[in-house]
Amino acid sequence: MSTNGLISQDTIVALATSPGAQGAIAVIRVSGNEAINIVNGVFKGKDLTAQDSHTIHFGTIREGEEILDEVLVSLFVAPNSYTKENSVEISTHNSKYIIERIISLLIKKGARAARAGEFTLRAFLNGGLDLSQAEAVADLIASNSAASHQVAMQQMRGGFSNQLKQLREDLVHFASLIELELDFGEEDVEFANRDQLKSLIQKIYTVIGKLIQSFEQGNVLKNGVPVVIAGKPNVGKSTLLNALLNEERAIVSDIAGTTRDTIEDEINIHGVTFRFIDTAGLRDTEDVIEAKGVERTREKMKQARLIIYLFDPTQDNIAVVQQQISEVRDLNIPFVTIINKSDLLAEGDRAEYNVLNPLYISAKKQLGIDELKEELLNQVNLSNINTDDVMVTNIRHVEALQLTQAALERVLYGIDNPVTSDFLAMDIRQSLHHLGEITGTVTTDDLLENIFSKFCIGK
Repeated sequence: MSTNGLISQDTIVALATSPGAQGAIAVIRVSGNEAINIVNGVFKGKDLTAQDSHTIHFGTIREGEEILDEVLVSLFVAPNSYTKENSVEISTHNSKYIIERIISLLIKKGARAARAGEFTLRAFLNGGLDLSQAEAVADLIASNSAASHQVAMQQMRGGFSNQLKQLREDLVHFASLIELELDFGEEDVEFANRDQLKSLIQKIYTVIGKLIQSFEQGNVLKNGVPVVIAGKPNVGKSTLLNALLNEERAIVSDIAGTTRDTIEDEINIHGVTFRFIDTAGLRDTEDVIEAKGVERTREKMKQARLIIYLFDPTQDNIAVVQQQISEVRDLNIPFVTIINKSDLLAEGDRAEYNVLNPLYISAKKQLGIDELKEELLNQVNLSNINTDDVMVTNIRHVEALQLTQAALERVLYGIDNPVTSDFLAMDIRQSLHHLGEITGTVTTDDLLENIFSKFCIGK
């Protein structure tokens, strides 16, 4: 593993709480060999260098004789810290002025400003986390639903890593036997039983296949379900968005073509995040701006995980509705047929629409909205998901698993056809390499910089 460009002996400092957030307290994090000494140099209270790890101390931060703030200082002595280095967390009052003064003072005393994700990078480089666990830290911070939180926690606690570790250990055993055969190539000996190796490869291949399949649902739990609200102009799309969000998010008007661009917002339904996209009404128009909106609507529909397609029974008869449904069905994307303004539809007139198996709602009067939410959950088919199961949520991990699977296919081909040990060894090494990329057993500076640059400062 090459990390020469990333390993640093510097002591780093950053605001760990959200900058600009409302609240009484802010936390400034310091980590590195000199973290305790640097903070001790500006702290008036107990001698921090003589205190035990995991203790908290009250005092003041001073620049010369000037008191900047009364603080609580939390000590974490290496290796018993998040970064495995000496670490200090200063709880100060949440004043932008105070925060800037304290951080500037610590930098004057020898620390430097931390880069994005540098604390977690150090935790990884120092063996506190593997790479997939480190990535789960960012997912945990970004989680905005019970499901995404639980999946991130499961991965951060090592569920995914432990499964990959076991697969890799089993494979390393046979790889070592294959490599041993190469050392005795002229003697035509076979240390690795080919039947056992084939059985192992098939087992690993199956497990990896299930992990790859889990990504579709894992990605939904992590990033939310993109749902496009589509239909002709003035059928109530914006009204429905407002009803789902329970706020006036979109402008509502009786004038057709009011929505000319997409409007997005999200809600949480029973622990699952849905990202609703209100779109311009689908119709032919000579208005250049509206036409651009219609074009964007069609693009969003192609990218959606689910489409809510609205109809207004006061506008269109059943034949027109069926034609529109046919066009939506051609996209091969799950969709829910909604008859809006159903309060204006006579009970006896519903029979002809029932063949479409629609949901009847009135967005304006908030009728049928709860039933629609339940149907959305049914459509994304998350009811049978156990978030305690190992689930892949990261596209980088999926790509590495797919490359691992391809290498394993070559190993199976080599066993059945028979291929010499050197080719088998090469393909096994490739599969081990790609598995190692997920957990960080195999990595590069560029990969690490790309991953951790997406973290927030202070984490």
